[in-house]
Amino acid sequence: MCVYKMGNLRVVDLTKELDPKTESRRCHMYRFNTGGPIPDFHTIMDLTSHLGTHCECPYHHDDNWPSVAELPLTTFMGRALYVDFKEEVAPGTHITAADLDKATAGKLMEGDIVIIDSSYKIPPFTPATNTEADKRLLVGKESAEWFRDHKVKCVGFGDGVSIENCNEDVKPFHDILMAENIVFLEVLKNLEKLEQDVFFMSYAPLPILGLDSCPIRAYAIEGLADFSN
Repeated sequence: MCVYKMGNLRVVDLTKELDPKTESRRCHMYRFNTGGPIPDFHTIMDLTSHLGTHCECPYHHDDNWPSVAELPLTTFMGRALYVDFKEEVAPGTHITAADLDKATAGKLMEGDIVIIDSSYKIPPFTPATNTEADKRLLVGKESAEWFRDHKVKCVGFGDGVSIENCNEDVKPFHDILMAENIVFLEVLKNLEKLEQDVFFMSYAPLPILGLDSCPIRAYAIEGLADFSN
């Protein structure tokens, strides 16, 4: 279940469920009883910071930039805009400023979270990525400059857009945006369950000093008047 009703609101869970038995990235659980007269179970979590649906913060890319706990809580919530290019942009090509202008016209506001996606979906960070089967859209310097100039607070990725295709794209995309404390949301799921393209979104990480990124529980709330078209 990933869609919930709460009165007039509709909540969509956008998070990948994690199973330590099958994750390719570091994910181990060590459960133990403290040994007292009343069962008191604790779990040691041995995780990588880039696990499942996760939020990447500036410290991920530069020692001098803020870690997770050094960013305000409002960095991790707000008005979100879902931009699904479907097949309007050719497979395997870069998303341009003109593409973004067209897709967001009349909808984008300063401080928005922008989630980009397309019909060319493939699970990220798997052996299939960057192969002939990978037709996802690409981001790079031009799209990063567009997001920076439009003062978004976060860029999120559906399975139809790649962020890891090559160093020539990855480095400027991180450099340009994270220098402005713009964070990334990767491995978002269930975006096809959204019924609105503008909604409230939350994805708060654990406030740990020195943490570059963090697995998060991302969700959309549709139906809030201040966070709708």
